[in-house]
Amino acid sequence: MKRKMLVLCVVLSLAAVAFGQDANAPDSNRQDLSILQARPEPPMLGLHWARGFTPDARAAKLRGNSPNMTYHGGLIMPSTVSEAIFWGPQWANSSFVGDKITGLDSWYTGFSNSNYAKTSDEYTGSNGQVGPSVSHNGHVIDTSTAANGSSTSAIVAEVCKEISNPVSNGYYPVYVDGKRGNAGYCAYHTFGSCGGVTVQVAFFFNLDGDAGCDPQDTSRLHSQGLAALANVSGHELSEARTDPDSPGAWYDRRGQENGDKCAWTFNVPLVTFSNGSEWKIQGEWSNNAFNTGTGYPNSSGQRGCLDGH
Repeated sequence: MKRKMLVLCVVLSLAAVAFGQDANAPDSNRQDLSILQARPEPPMLGLHWARGFTPDARAAKLRGNSPNMTYHGGLIMPSTVSEAIFWGPQWANSSFVGDKITGLDSWYTGFSNSNYAKTSDEYTGSNGQVGPSVSHNGHVIDTSTAANGSSTSAIVAEVCKEISNPVSNGYYPVYVDGKRGNAGYCAYHTFGSCGGVTVQVAFFFNLDGDAGCDPQDTSRLHSQGLAALANVSGHELSEARTDPDSPGAWYDRRGQENGDKCAWTFNVPLVTFSNGSEWKIQGEWSNNAFNTGTGYPNSSGQRGCLDGH
């Protein structure tokens, strides 16, 4: 969720903000944290709300209007170069790491050119069409104490510190070892500048044992923590590709991006990626699927979600 709910004060929990949403606020008002903070902050975009904090439950006044996303004039990502950052001292602890680092490297590699990635290919921008190709450059580990995500500029600064040669189509997810506590969200994406290069950034909490951010994968192919991170990673990467930064590209009249509109909805037990890895992962919104009645329903019953299974 993007615009009406993105004026966040760092001294308040996201849970309290979520329940204060005004469904009548202007849909084009792309707000950011700088209004309530002394220094400018990149906005938190595409917040992946935890279970129980779904903004759809408070959107009754918007019913009867098209749920489709519309184009707002910005750029998209025709291709993507990804590199993950694992931040925090626990990433040096093998028992904490488990299968998470190797699993996420496999996830990003398999996402490229998968049918799941292709669910976003219908969207175009001023710089071309969203493409399914992701070149994954692996990961880096920083065992210093991680930020908690409340400051987006701190997450961007970590990316600029750890990525030696950022690229303009770069997507740099930051996975910290800290739990979300009272925050009402599991992850978000944002953007920033490293050495004059605009990059896409995402932030993820440690979701081990976190029922509010758990897709409830029963396949036993992955640990619970990895399965949870994989699901929210699909949400954020898909949104970054279709709506990367200011002034924004694709979102609906409530500010929701393609991941937001299908959050916590699963069409099949597992989706197979291009490298053969399998994941329980939410769908992504497709205008085409909704218009033709070929998608599966989101939490509001709108048949516009696709997972490429």
